[in-house]
Amino acid sequence: MTLAEEFRSRNFSIYGQWTGVLCIILCFALGIANIFHFNIIILFSVICLVCSFIILFIEIPLLLRICPTSAGFDSFIRKFETNYMRAAIYLVMSIIQWLSIIKDATSLIAAAIVLLLAAIFYALAGVKGQGFVGSKTLGGQGVAQMII
Repeated sequence: MTLAEEFRSRNFSIYGQWTGVLCIILCFALGIANIFHFNIIILFSVICLVCSFIILFIEIPLLLRICPTSAGFDSFIRKFETNYMRAAIYLVMSIIQWLSIIKDATSLIAAAIVLLLAAIFYALAGVKGQGFVGSKTLGGQGVAQMII
């Protein structure tokens, strides 16, 4: 299945996964950009950076086979294989970034919005009864097994 065919499939888990890839980029960039504040925003930017690496392993399963990680980390990441669990983790990450508004309105709001959008896509996939379908481009559906 090509990338265009994946998007035409109307499976919200594909949309969620690609929104998650956008979240990786945004959380990493905005985490670094906001780390230079000299108040509590530093904490939220560090959390945003950590979230980008967690999302990286959640959305690109190929990395679990390539990168040397601990068994505990692998089992933590494997908890997020269903649409509802992915919606939950994205919602939690989004809420944390929304809380950064309490101190000061920064560009972390963009990360909060896109994280919320990914949570909505995964929740819609769960509500519609669509099974999680990983993008072949990101290492899903047998690509990781082909490497071994």
